[in-house]
Amino acid sequence: MARNELEDCFDLETFLPFRLNRAAERASLDFAKLYRKAHGMTRPQWRTLANLGQHGRLTARQICNLSMQHKTKVSRAVADLESRKWLKRSVNPDDRREEWLELTAEGKAVFRQLSSLGREQDRKLRQALGAKNASALETALSALEQLSATN
Repeated sequence: MARNELEDCFDLETFLPFRLNRAAERASLDFAKLYRKAHGMTRPQWRTLANLGQHGRLTARQICNLSMQHKTKVSRAVADLESRKWLKRSVNPDDRREEWLELTAEGKAVFRQLSSLGREQDRKLRQALGAKNASALETALSALEQLSATN
């Protein structure tokens, strides 16, 4: 069998960013099944709703930064959540080009329901990892987040 001449250059399967992304994507997709089934939500809608539920009133730019989403995805998610009456907009009096976004009472109720599903999903993942591995993962993730915040 002929050896791939590029094989020695780079091993994607041991490349940490690739493995982190793949693991995160799998975990995210597992949770996406739950919120899609419960409310027919997309991932950008969930991430937008979750950030508003977690942080309260935010601008679209702040949601982009917190959720690591592109502004077009956030913009569409905001429009969709507003059409469901889960989100309301108000003009920022200090900068009329900017809008404050916040959840309505119905949006908060959806967030509480999905938070319960999220906590259960987190519990299952931690249980599957075991206490020692879950703790090690928390430590490693904190170190990676700290590292990326300084770069």
